[in-house]
Amino acid sequence: MADSNFVDYVKIYCRSGKGGRGSTHMRRAKYQPHGGPDGGDGGKGGDIILRANRNYWTLLHLRYQRHVLAGHGESGSKNRSFGKDGEDRVIEVPCGTVAYNAETGQYLCDVTEHGQEVILLKGGRGGLGNWHFRTATRQAPRFAQPGEPMQEMTVILELKLLADVGLVGFPNAGKSTLLSAVSAARPKIADYPFTTMEPSLGIVPYRDNKSFVMADIPGIIEGASEGKGLGLRFLRHIERNSLLLFTVPADSDDIAREYDILLRELRSFNPEMLDKHRVLAVTKSDMLDDELIHQLEPTLPQGVPHVFISSVSGLGLDQLKDILWTELNEESNKLEGHIESLAHRPKDLTRLPDELRLEGEDLSVEYDDPDDVEDLEGYEYEEDWEDEE
Repeated sequence: MADSNFVDYVKIYCRSGKGGRGSTHMRRAKYQPHGGPDGGDGGKGGDIILRANRNYWTLLHLRYQRHVLAGHGESGSKNRSFGKDGEDRVIEVPCGTVAYNAETGQYLCDVTEHGQEVILLKGGRGGLGNWHFRTATRQAPRFAQPGEPMQEMTVILELKLLADVGLVGFPNAGKSTLLSAVSAARPKIADYPFTTMEPSLGIVPYRDNKSFVMADIPGIIEGASEGKGLGLRFLRHIERNSLLLFTVPADSDDIAREYDILLRELRSFNPEMLDKHRVLAVTKSDMLDDELIHQLEPTLPQGVPHVFISSVSGLGLDQLKDILWTELNEESNKLEGHIESLAHRPKDLTRLPDELRLEGEDLSVEYDDPDDVEDLEGYEYEEDWEDEE
């Protein structure tokens, strides 16, 4: 896979910018001998932003970009001049990308819609200049705030393709041939195992100008959860699919057994995938006559819609589309009902996240006794007088 253009996993070191320090400048001009403090605030550090872009299909453009560093905020200056904000750094990724903390494995965010932005790391706020600390009893404060420190994190970005239907099956089960028969996608097709080495997407047209997206992933084999074959690396691409289409060839020794093996491997990867709607397609059925099909039907898994298809002759493809469309609509209606029930649920506004509670927290600190300033830690002391002619 070293020479493949399909990259769905990268690890990047990210660092936001630190805030600029506030100025301790004292203004004293010839026409204003007691001008007092006029130090400006420091600039804000740059953010690290994750943005979804539908023009990207893989993470290839980030493969050799190991470091993403935002700009630091500049220090404030005289005449209450604010320091320049640090430059934000935007990481463009395909829709469906998920971000994790590489050290802890913690889920950070995901972006699924074009233009959606999420701040991975916030830049430090700039420090306040000494102009903010003037009071009636402390008219010449000779200290200012330093800027907030930067944040850093090693981030893992994983791409999970967004599709409605995900194809699941053993190598040479006819998944790629099916995708090419029902859509305009042209995946690699050959008569040897593991022909598909990277996921493919295809848009399947349906009646009345409707359509849905189908995803093909490399075949899995028994023991894939233990690392055999290509393992379960590509199964993340069907985690978000609404429906799983299992493909088992008609010439298999035991169709039900192969279906159970596939289910077991999915359970090993993520038990929640078994909650998705499932449809069974018996491929390569052009070699069967009506009598054989009638004999096979009682042996198929119970409770799972099934259809006998042939991607070469077109047998059962229209029936398969009808079943898939019906199942997708049932899943969509179920999801809409769940969202509507959440919308009518009473909201507990007292349980706010800490991030919301701290929003807008003021950095400035007021002290009644000027002598207390000597005990402050983290403040800058300097004599910065400037005479102006």
